Amino acid sequence: MKKKVFIDKLFLFGPLFILLSISLINMYYAGINNSVYQDYLFKQALWFGLGFFVIFVFSIIKPKILFKYCKYLYFINVILLILVLFFGKTINGSRAWFDFKFFSFQPSELMKFSLALYLSEVLSREKKHGMKEEFKAIIKAVIITLIPSLLVFLEPDTGAIMIYLILMLGIILVYKINIKWYIISGIILLAFIGSFAYLYYFNQDLLIKLIGTSFFYRVDRIMTFVNNDSFQLNRALISIGTSLFFRGSGGVYIPEAPTDFIIALSISNLGIFSFILILICFYILDFYFLVQLTQTKNRKYKMFIAGFLMMFIFAQVQNIGMNLGLFPIIGLPLPFVSYGGTNIIVYFMFLGVLIHLKKN
Repeated sequence: MKKKVFIDKLFLFGPLFILLSISLINMYYAGINNSVYQDYLFKQALWFGLGFFVIFVFSIIKPKILFKYCKYLYFINVILLILVLFFGKTINGSRAWFDFKFFSFQPSELMKFSLALYLSEVLSREKKHGMKEEFKAIIKAVIITLIPSLLVFLEPDTGAIMIYLILMLGIILVYKINIKWYIISGIILLAFIGSFAYLYYFNQDLLIKLIGTSFFYRVDRIMTFVNNDSFQLNRALISIGTSLFFRGSGGVYIPEAPTDFIIALSISNLGIFSFILILICFYILDFYFLVQLTQTKNRKYKMFIAGFLMMFIFAQVQNIGMNLGLFPIIGLPLPFVSYGGTNIIVYFMFLGVLIHLKKN
């Protein structure tokens, strides 16, 4: 039994420690190459230390307590998202941070955890008797997800909105709705994308009035990707293309390297081998959580794990993809590797709950 527990912890914490180590090494090099990032190593190490304390706390809190009060946590988080629009600090065009003397706090990151808990709680109580009941469940899930999405849209933060939708999708997949709803949703989504594309290409003035200048700028960045004309991406690809297996290119300036372009930064510092190591670590972690998902019998807990896993995998794929020029740049950090306090702590909160669920 002890051997089984040891192996289980090894599969979780082994890859996690490697990812955290790679992150700290990259923060060290980022500080050497750019004075703007000179305190990132200390701050990142501080967040990791706090993160392990968070794991300990959430691994001993009974999940029943978290789900019992998740509604209040969700609504408090909604209030924080409203307040940040008025009192938040604007960084890179987004008013998304509460800026305190020693650290910044991003409510949209905490909403990932609140949303996963609340959606799992609400949908697990919804009984399935037919299309009507499924429709009611879908509407509830959409409304719960739409409220923070609209508030984050006003910041704006495209990456967070996509995470909320992906998280909701993971939970709905466990709820198991009729395939007709996926077809209907697909048709609505295609109609929305078509209308949006039409306004972007033929009536940008109206589109700017509808979504605002800041969000239009972010849409324009995505279209810049489509047209293959991005300074960030070009710098990232140069750093990757000029690196060797065990030795990076070094010295190539990449905007937002410690956050959005951490993969390009890692390759330019440590070589292509570091990227392969990151992929292996994420593969082990993804498989670990997938096994936990299949072994969990409690429907509510299963939804929570599915929402986390979908969000976790999407963040990996999107961040790595945009570093390699495969996906648009939407400002989504790589879990446990990119620099960022609130994002790191939230993932450690998820881990703490998952560890407790593993014991049950």
